[in-house]
Amino acid sequence: MDLLLKNKIAIVTGGSLGIGKAIAKRLALEGSDIVICARSLDTLEKAANEIKCLTKRTIVPIQCDTTKTESIQNLVNQTIERFGRIDILINNAAAPGGLVGGNIDSADENDLMQDINTKVMGYFRCAKLVAPIMKAQKSGRIINIGGLAARNAGTYSGLRNLALVHMTKTLSLELAPHGLTVNIVHPGQTMTEKKPTRISIESEQTNVPEDQIYQQWSNSTDIKRIVEADEIATLVTFLSSPVSGSITGESIACGGGVGSGIYP
Repeated sequence: MDLLLKNKIAIVTGGSLGIGKAIAKRLALEGSDIVICARSLDTLEKAANEIKCLTKRTIVPIQCDTTKTESIQNLVNQTIERFGRIDILINNAAAPGGLVGGNIDSADENDLMQDINTKVMGYFRCAKLVAPIMKAQKSGRIINIGGLAARNAGTYSGLRNLALVHMTKTLSLELAPHGLTVNIVHPGQTMTEKKPTRISIESEQTNVPEDQIYQQWSNSTDIKRIVEADEIATLVTFLSSPVSGSITGESIACGGGVGSGIYP
């Protein structure tokens, strides 16, 4: 299937590692030119060079802190100066799993506010600055990367993902008449560069061998394995495509069938 993504311009926040990097690579393989942003310029430049060598597309690394409006404005301005348009915004910049994973006694309110400021407000800031450009173009795709904690209680950081569901639908209602679609994708446990470290830390904290933790996480899914970052990227790339124009305001899980809830 031709996804009609050749020469489209995409911004991927949190694009230097993990799911964001996988999305940037997949979009570039479909022919898009990509601006990736994150806080660490060294990591960004390394990712940009890697994706450029693989795909032969233009990959521009721009340092950006999505907790600061002026930093995002600089990102948007540089993208417009370089390419003249923005077709796709992938909101992905956030700490995987969040900063507040303990009980109410140990939960730190400043960490929770940082989670919200980065993931909820950060996504909001990016959408607010990109939406007018897309509206003027009468086309655009915004995909928010959430998390399955939106559907499963257990961590206080998970509330940020539920807030993103509401924001996604609200943006969809407002922007659909202008030719934009807005959706949210919920990854579950996903194999990225940082996953082995997370398994090692949990092993140390629980005295459970690493291979058993990996197996526990795998067994929690219907497919009995941890989802690969590229599988998330494939779904996001389809939602970024002009051929997905009838899909908007939706919350789509990509966690290998984890959980038993039904979402009609």
